[in-house]
Amino acid sequence: MAYTVTPTPVGPVGSQYCVCKVELSICGQNLLDRDVTSKSDPFCVLFMEVDGKWVELDRTETAVNNLNPAFAKKFIIDYHFEEVQKLKFALFDQDKSSMQLYEHDFLGEFSCTLGMIVSSKKITRTLLLGNGKPAGKGMITIAAQELSDNRVITLSMAGRKLDKKDLFGKSDPFLEFYKPGDDGKWMLVHRTEVIKYTLDPVWKPFTVPLVSLCDGDVEKLIKVMCYDYDSDGGHDFIGEFQTSVSKMCEAQDAFPLELECINPKKQKKKKNYKNSGIIIVKSCKITRDFSFLDYILGGCQLMFTVGIDFTASNGNPRDPSSLHYINPMGTNEYLSAIWAVGQIIQDYDSDKMFPALGFGAQLPPDWKVSHEFAINFNPTNPFCSGVEGIVQAYSACLPHIRFYGPTNFSPIVNHVARFAAQATQQQAASQYFILLIITDGVISDMDETRHAVVQASKLPMSIIIVGVGNADFAAMEFLDGDSRVLRSYTGEEAVRDIVQFVPFRDFRNAPKETLAKAVLAELPQQVVQYFKHQNLPPINSEPA
Repeated sequence: MAYTVTPTPVGPVGSQYCVCKVELSICGQNLLDRDVTSKSDPFCVLFMEVDGKWVELDRTETAVNNLNPAFAKKFIIDYHFEEVQKLKFALFDQDKSSMQLYEHDFLGEFSCTLGMIVSSKKITRTLLLGNGKPAGKGMITIAAQELSDNRVITLSMAGRKLDKKDLFGKSDPFLEFYKPGDDGKWMLVHRTEVIKYTLDPVWKPFTVPLVSLCDGDVEKLIKVMCYDYDSDGGHDFIGEFQTSVSKMCEAQDAFPLELECINPKKQKKKKNYKNSGIIIVKSCKITRDFSFLDYILGGCQLMFTVGIDFTASNGNPRDPSSLHYINPMGTNEYLSAIWAVGQIIQDYDSDKMFPALGFGAQLPPDWKVSHEFAINFNPTNPFCSGVEGIVQAYSACLPHIRFYGPTNFSPIVNHVARFAAQATQQQAASQYFILLIITDGVISDMDETRHAVVQASKLPMSIIIVGVGNADFAAMEFLDGDSRVLRSYTGEEAVRDIVQFVPFRDFRNAPKETLAKAVLAELPQQVVQYFKHQNLPPINSEPA
């Protein structure tokens, strides 16, 4: 059997982190034939990089005599959006029953990140040998699927002519829903609110995960019990019935489903007993509660833009005390922030072409101050190829500009918002914009920036601000609406919190992954929140 090593997560793993399980299906094509008398007997081994070392996570079964295997065994991995999860798929020809991989013939391998797989949903790549050359014509296909039932059920219930249980008044009815537990006993799933003094209650509609109500099986019997509420906890039993979700789904707004509420004791005693009232299913709808991964697997692209602060307070880039000084290791805090965020987001953008903009500098030839200029000096095409392209353009532009001021954020926020506004025409969740602003300090145009952020909160857009250096970043915390809702100077409130601020100094001595986790922790829920609010499904979503 394969052994599984689970890497220990770094930092807090709470609900704010995007964790769900992804199932990977593996197929091989045209594998090398290592057996003399027959074809290869391949199996696939999955490794994950943990602290710079490849650790085996799992293995598939062996496909006997097959150069084009489709493995039945699936790999299941915890997906973390805010981490770079490096994976390696290695294929071997089984020669002996040994667990040691060096005992088997190597058929080729392929490495990538989990982000690359989920953003494409399915990838086919060439298998490589240890020397980096192709393993013959061997290919590997990896397909990803989220392992979760995201369906939710919304029920609207009422009652009619329920039994009167109170001496001096009517009943105070409520409903309890049960499903069969593994031990054969009924397990409580949901309780409605109590409706006072009525035999004809109408309960508020409620929504529960389908997995909670019936384990995702719409044919499974569920039991509904009706009680009359007593403040001492000794609730009086009115009646019960059994049904299934598929039966309740027959209810339509114009044609409710009526179910008799039966009290078995009364039924036994009274010959002419009919029922203890009617429970009405007014409507029953199953919908999908889409997750971040549903949108990504559906083909949503994350459009990444970088905004870099070139104001004079950063210091002369040739001076080692400057925040823009590139040290002998070839880095500085600006570059570290670009790498940390960019290397994760670039997996989710198919063309990997990213606009990189600067602000607060005087530009040649006339040395006018600009608050949104392309750092590659090509205003009609500010795109850089991958994170490496941003880094190259940044390094190349430093000697050609004069650091100046003031520190105006709103032009760059509005620049990206214009593109995000065009994307609001989309009928499905196809694009979401992320603006990374790296700055050394205090915003000069706070009112305009607040207004720009409030307007941007209505768009498919999030803003990440990384503060470099040791300035007072109180204004940034104000923009990050974690503690209170951000308002524009007109008094208008942000529809949702779209700004995440992180001071780089908190992460100077931490592993570089920690900055990415802190910066990207809120992004998945911001993406989901926007598309849900707009009622936009993933591009390739199946009906519930």
